[in-house]
Amino acid sequence: MDDGEPRRTDMISRRSALPIAGDNVAAKAEATHLLHLLGHDVVDIGPLTDSWRTEPNTPAYIRPYLGEIPAMDVDAFLQWTRRTPGIPVPATHLTELVETAVRQPARRAKLPSAD
Repeated sequence: MDDGEPRRTDMISRRSALPIAGDNVAAKAEATHLLHLLGHDVVDIGPLTDSWRTEPNTPAYIRPYLGEIPAMDVDAFLQWTRRTPGIPVPATHLTELVETAVRQPARRAKLPSAD
């Protein structure tokens, strides 16, 4: 019977994964629990020293969740993100993106819209 409600398998397939990094096991467990409550999967990328894998200019930063980003200033970018629907990023894909990250020299980070 189709009651118009999404099926659990549909809901799971639309879940997006978010990365976490940290040195405190209990804190990461709490963060994971909160993200699950909010409807996200979690990819633990390791200790805080590995958090660079999700900083600007890495494959896992923003673009997988928003797609192509038009060139614009910061204010316009923030407004654009408020009206742009997100793209679900499965945990397996996020894991691949994190693993392919290459560390950039310090001070090279920039918003994707600054390209």
